[in-house]
Amino acid sequence: MVVCKVRIRFRKAGDLRLVSHHDLMRCWERMLRRADLPFRSTAGFNPKPRLVFALSLGLGIVGSQEVAEVELDADLPADEVLERLRRQAPVGLELYEAHAIDARAGAQVRRAGYRMAVPPERTGALEQRAAALLAAAEVWVERSRPQPRRLEIRPYLDAIRALPDAVEMICWVTPNGTARPDEILSLLGLGDLLPGGAVLERFLIELIDESPEITNPSALRNNDPPNRDHTGPQTSDGPAVASAAQRPRPLTAGPLDF
Repeated sequence: MVVCKVRIRFRKAGDLRLVSHHDLMRCWERMLRRADLPFRSTAGFNPKPRLVFALSLGLGIVGSQEVAEVELDADLPADEVLERLRRQAPVGLELYEAHAIDARAGAQVRRAGYRMAVPPERTGALEQRAAALLAAAEVWVERSRPQPRRLEIRPYLDAIRALPDAVEMICWVTPNGTARPDEILSLLGLGDLLPGGAVLERFLIELIDESPEITNPSALRNNDPPNRDHTGPQTSDGPAVASAAQRPRPLTAGPLDF
């Protein structure tokens, strides 16, 4: 029986954004062991900490509101768990919030939001393109992985916000899939910015059991996006956005050597 389960919000940035999800899991395992936390482990010949991430993060993307959940064999205060892990975290991994959750609860993602800086000379027609995309009845994309197929992603699009120097994209996340930020950028005519060195940031991970709009989380078991009107691009008063796209710096030697 799980004695304690802790949900942790963290930020993955800097050179650590160039570390894969698999290596990030190894990094967290090392942190848990060095923090001397009584974590629960999986069964079998190669036990691992019972650690779950809400949504894997693509290579090179900055994660500002990432979610990890860890099961413990002892009832420790969430603040103590957070502080002990902070002391072991490498540069680029910032743990800023933790709280205990029900042992039967799990991080089910409802929406994910992405932001990318856009050069001023490319923002002129962005609002019109975003409005046209959200007004379309169907939006089709071609995917090559895991196998070539044609996919309709309009049901996954919740909002596209054209900012003075950036674009924000908010997508529904369902068991059947979601839209990919690079697909949306290509549809907006900005697909060339990522290969050119622009950096994506995932600034939002909204969980079902933390959404104030949902009074009965169990009613959204399938996590289907609700039917709602889309009014086109909006202006955001949220956090400040980088003034221009930046080229990624080379990975410094040993970001996980800690």
